[in-house]
Amino acid sequence: MPSVFVQGRPVAAYPPFAPEARRGSVRRVTEVGEEVLHKPCRDVTEFGPDLAALIDDMFRTMYVAEGAGLAANQVGVGLRLFVYDCPDDDGVRHVGHLVNPVLEPLAPGERRLLDDGEGCLSVPGAVMDVPRPDRAVVRGFDRDGVPLRVEGTGYFARCLAHESDHLDGRVYLDRLSARERKAALRQSADRREEVFARRSARATAFDA
Repeated sequence: MPSVFVQGRPVAAYPPFAPEARRGSVRRVTEVGEEVLHKPCRDVTEFGPDLAALIDDMFRTMYVAEGAGLAANQVGVGLRLFVYDCPDDDGVRHVGHLVNPVLEPLAPGERRLLDDGEGCLSVPGAVMDVPRPDRAVVRGFDRDGVPLRVEGTGYFARCLAHESDHLDGRVYLDRLSARERKAALRQSADRREEVFARRSARATAFDA
């Protein structure tokens, strides 16, 4: 089985970072409580250089922040778009972006919920167990408007569902009990300074 899939398609080889990241600039990551994270994003209607530049910036920002995925509203842009560089449970790497993605509903017989640790760049430092289906199928478009279908299992399925939630104005804290949410926010408060120091160091190293 191929070890890397790009835009849902197998490739023979791929660099450690998506090429888009070298062209992009780091943007500030929004944090839970900011309005842009808590309302549904708008469909992308214009495909062109501005969209391509946003995707480049999102890849670079994701890598600097040590993320596996990043939605546009996490850099303050309320558009239906996310990028990802995420392994599945078999160690296969998945890299790409999806414009106007739609997470397909799974039939009851296809749904197997897994509880596993989940974090979010917009809740820096916190990790909580969240139940998610072990399979996800997302349809959308690439930066040029070409239709895409991306399927994931295990951790990659979790990533696809997590980023799709973002575009609907939901953060993973919304899937927790009130008690769990408070625990996650305490974790974030305790670790936030450490996380931001690490991001700053990575940004410097990425520019080297």
